[in-house]
Amino acid sequence: MPQLVPFFFINQLVFAFAVFVLLIYAFSKYILPRYLRLFAARTFISKL
Repeated sequence: MPQLVPFFFINQLVFAFAVFVLLIYAFSKYILPRYLRLFAARTFISKL
């Protein structure tokens, strides 16, 4: 049904945006601080 095509694309856009926001939140809250802490520890140990 061609009438539903715009709603399909808007639905895809909304869900893609929601997944994008959730990924950014998860990376900034959980994943990136772990790697940053690891990198800081390696830098500190190598400077000793």
